Amino acid sequence: MKADFNKAAKTAKDYYDSADADAFYAAIWGGEDIHVGLYESDDEDIAEASARTVRHMASKLDLKPGAQVIDIGSGYGGAARYLAREKGAHVTCLNVSEKENARNRRLTEEEGLEDNIEIVHGVFEDMPFPDNSFDVVWSQEAILHSGDRKRVLKEVARVLKPGGDFIFTDPMQATTSDDASDYQPIYDRIHLPDMESIEVYKTTLEDLGFETVEIEDLTHQLRNHYARVRKELKSQRHALEDKISSDYTDRMLNGLQHWVDGADAGHLSWGVLHFRKH
Repeated sequence: MKADFNKAAKTAKDYYDSADADAFYAAIWGGEDIHVGLYESDDEDIAEASARTVRHMASKLDLKPGAQVIDIGSGYGGAARYLAREKGAHVTCLNVSEKENARNRRLTEEEGLEDNIEIVHGVFEDMPFPDNSFDVVWSQEAILHSGDRKRVLKEVARVLKPGGDFIFTDPMQATTSDDASDYQPIYDRIHLPDMESIEVYKTTLEDLGFETVEIEDLTHQLRNHYARVRKELKSQRHALEDKISSDYTDRMLNGLQHWVDGADAGHLSWGVLHFRKH
């Protein structure tokens, strides 16, 4: 399976390190976060909705100053900076994209948080940390990119201390359809053969010695988010044409529509999944 997860990691790295992707996420999301937002209105600012997701997830944790947190697939590090700044946590960012890591370092230094945040280039299928290192494992819209998600969850169980929390979000496959063709446009978009479901994550983690704390189904926000991002990209297309190639924009608009259509058809799920290690 190592070849599979290495191939998937390279695919994710090549994509997120590309100039088009970096410009798109920085311009449309605001450069702090790259994850699904929680929207209070259809036209709400994407960056604010994304920041609300971070605050909402953090509110579910009893974080003490000095708590050791790892964000796997940390992107630009927006969640890490929030947890360090507002909760006093020490956050390790593990991420495969060097371009995202560079932006993370710059933004972290600008906030004076470099003593509280460590940025590590690596993959979450093989975390370079000892057993029982962290009080919290955090992840947002990252695990789906893995070519071996069960291995990721085993690594989460390994590096998390007993009694520690694992909280994450991920676009997932619903159980309303067993027809792979329903998902193929989305699989093609993420360059992977499948996605997991809430049931698979729950069963796998319970088998690894976790208890389920809460599964908060917020699938409607997945649809809201991708529709909002598509609308924003469409409106800014001409203003960004010197930064984002036309081919990339066309592919992204098409791909985002597949996510919206999949959500409308009931094929997708999304929410905040919270587990605790025994």
